[in-house]
Amino acid sequence: MEKPVKTIGNPVSWVLHSLGGASHYVKDAAHDIGGDVLDHPTVTQLSIDDIRIALRKGAEDFAALRTDVLFIVILYPIIGLCLTAFAFQRELLPILFPLISGFALLGPIAAIGLYEMSRCREKGEPAGFRAALGVMGSPVIGSVLMIGLGLVLMFVLWLLTAYLIFTLTLGPEPPVSVAGFLQDIFTTGAGWAMLIVGCAVGFVFAAVTLAMTIVSIPLLLHRHVGVRVAIATSLELTRKNPVTVATWGLIVATFLFVGAIPFLLGLIFAFPILGHATWHLYRRAVT
Repeated sequence: MEKPVKTIGNPVSWVLHSLGGASHYVKDAAHDIGGDVLDHPTVTQLSIDDIRIALRKGAEDFAALRTDVLFIVILYPIIGLCLTAFAFQRELLPILFPLISGFALLGPIAAIGLYEMSRCREKGEPAGFRAALGVMGSPVIGSVLMIGLGLVLMFVLWLLTAYLIFTLTLGPEPPVSVAGFLQDIFTTGAGWAMLIVGCAVGFVFAAVTLAMTIVSIPLLLHRHVGVRVAIATSLELTRKNPVTVATWGLIVATFLFVGAIPFLLGLIFAFPILGHATWHLYRRAVT
């Protein structure tokens, strides 16, 4: 008797199946916070060479998996464009720049599929579209979603803070037009105050997010250490390698800025390279 052929099925059914598996683990998120690995990972001393190697390997992963990667990451700039169009309403114009810049705070959770693809490719396993979606059924998805929720809250808090800064400087009345708003920013003392304070506060949000997530999500995918240990490991890596982590943050910001210029479409290439490179940086940073 001929055995039935096992197929993947269409993408929609696969996504629904993956989400169903994820829901099974979300209810165990409280347990996942602690993890089941008793020994803490050890962080190493990083150098600029480690960043260079991680970027090279990230580009190699992107080149090898570009068809599957582009299908996954194309949603990232599309969502960004939708949010930007929404923010072009006159009342929301003050948060347009905070929205675009702060959208990067969600990058670590948006790149989870890229981390998984690099992990599978490193092990010599199939690393395509199915591997990326398969992470939704992983036993650690509850812990990953906990960090993701924290990033969403950080993003919302940044938008509220940015709007408060506008209210205390150029506000509270909404701008009349885009041109008028830009003129107020660069030709008035209140506008420069908003720009300087906003950039300083935004830097703090970005630095805290980077320190907490530089290796936390890749670590969760690799070892079931739990949220607390994963974040603590990221913070320890930052404490031990402040210059290298700051350099990595500058590179990430530069990639995202350049990728965002042509209507966010450059992110289709910049984002996956950074995502894959983050996995390889984690592999060099944590033993």
